[in-house]
Amino acid sequence: MKLIRFGALGQEKPGLQLADGKRIDASGFGQDYDEAFFGGDGLGRLAAWAEENADSAPSVSEETRLGSPLCRPSKLICIGLNYAAHARESGMDVPKEPVVFFKATSAIVGPNDGLTIPKNSVKTDWEVELAVVIGQKASYVSKEEVLDHVAGYVLHNDYSEREFQIERGGQWVKGKSCDTFAPLGPFIATKDEIADVHQLPLWLKVDGETRQDSSTDDLIFGIPTVISALSQFMTLLPGDVISTGTPQGVGMGMDPPTYLKGGEVVTLGIEGLGEQRQEVRTWAG
Repeated sequence: MKLIRFGALGQEKPGLQLADGKRIDASGFGQDYDEAFFGGDGLGRLAAWAEENADSAPSVSEETRLGSPLCRPSKLICIGLNYAAHARESGMDVPKEPVVFFKATSAIVGPNDGLTIPKNSVKTDWEVELAVVIGQKASYVSKEEVLDHVAGYVLHNDYSEREFQIERGGQWVKGKSCDTFAPLGPFIATKDEIADVHQLPLWLKVDGETRQDSSTDDLIFGIPTVISALSQFMTLLPGDVISTGTPQGVGMGMDPPTYLKGGEVVTLGIEGLGEQRQEVRTWAG
């Protein structure tokens, strides 16, 4: 299944994108895509509901805004320097274990909502990423058990303000958590939709010019390793989002470094997980 949420900001309703691309309103299912949904056999119950009701459910037009495909999770956890080529372009050693940081969940927006360059920013950067949605509570799980705890996968643009992140001291979270810095979607694809999550092409363009073009086969730490490692340090709750890192081609790694400006358009995608589009605007107070 492909899970969507649609409607005005703060008023999103649950929906589904069907195999033929048609979008339907799943409000009749009676539950939004939140922690209780993912942790309570929501996917199984939703599949049964769709089997009976997909043909008669109201359609959702292509013009309707898509929001984040899940309600605000308890955690949005990111993995840094997880593509070998990106570690090289950053001038950093390949990590010996996953580099972990957090991103404020208040940064989450829909896949095509505008990006706002934050106040006083001069180094806002892009990062196309594969993210994982947790389906069952995970604590001290082995790599062999990880997929039992995965609900699905979603496209994420891990926007970053590099001055805030690197030059201002403290933790990376400062440069990762500005409003609009975490577009998710257009949909969550349940894990059965993706044949091999470690063989997915992913790309990003700025004003039509390709900046990132890679594959998840360049991941240093694959999904089982990442989630098993995280579960040793914290409990992962249903609906939590784990973003697995970005490939080479970020603005910080260009010569000279190049960052986003108001008026530009960022587009990105991952095979099987759809595409996003963000118009860049400057902070206006």
